[in-house]
Amino acid sequence: MTSDLKILTFDLEEWFHILDHDLTKEEAQWQAFPSRINRNTGRILDLLGETGLQATFFCLGWIARKYPDVIKKISAAGHEVACHSDMHRLVYEQSPAGFREDAVRAIGILEDLTAKKVVSYRAPGFSITGQTTWAFEILAELGIRRDSSVFPARRAHGGFPAFGSALPTLIRIKGMEIREFPVNTWSFAGKPLVFSGGGYFRLLPWPILDFMMKKSNYVMTYFHPRDFDPGQPVIPGLTPARRFKSYVGLGSSFNKLGRMLRDHHFVSLGEADSLTDWNNVKQIIYA
Repeated sequence: MTSDLKILTFDLEEWFHILDHDLTKEEAQWQAFPSRINRNTGRILDLLGETGLQATFFCLGWIARKYPDVIKKISAAGHEVACHSDMHRLVYEQSPAGFREDAVRAIGILEDLTAKKVVSYRAPGFSITGQTTWAFEILAELGIRRDSSVFPARRAHGGFPAFGSALPTLIRIKGMEIREFPVNTWSFAGKPLVFSGGGYFRLLPWPILDFMMKKSNYVMTYFHPRDFDPGQPVIPGLTPARRFKSYVGLGSSFNKLGRMLRDHHFVSLGEADSLTDWNNVKQIIYA
């Protein structure tokens, strides 16, 4: 692996695609919320154009069907279009057959819109856990070569602390392989801290983020268009803690993103794959 690998990724979903919340679980409920995906994605694409950086966009199949022009704009700008599932469901809440069906549907619409093979995947909520490693086999069978679904620490959506690696890792399963790019961690008081995306990025002051990024040889970012949208409505029914996590730091996050992209060099997942020496990374074998 290169000594300084910083990867830029966005999970392309709507502002109301909040996991583990009763009022946003089903597609029928989503119809009650106004769309903000065009504006929010446009701002991100404009910033990437200004900084000359390429990113990977993990896209929902649902978004692709409703807003195909958004997917086409991302692809036309030279960014990698990857899969973020079809209906934004946690892996461990699905059966293997249901997971396969969801992935097939999403990959199909994304490939139809871009005329390019989809080879990268990220599960909603980083929800591949120690109990759902069967998902790697299914993804490999569907032609996915790169995955970024592992959160190697505890979190609300399960996490995978037993994965044992917060660096690029080669997964071997049933004679196939997946190149895993997990979320990076930072050791704080002996415990893993995640700082490179979502609420963590919005909460931490820029000098702290800047320091952590400069000291980290590997950074996997994971942003959402809603992370930079202070004008989004407040989703009803959230607990005070969940509301804080979802809305903290929205007023300053876009400027923080711009500074990060100008002060650090980031690459897409595809370029990160080519920069990684896969003969010298940790390997994990699943039967």
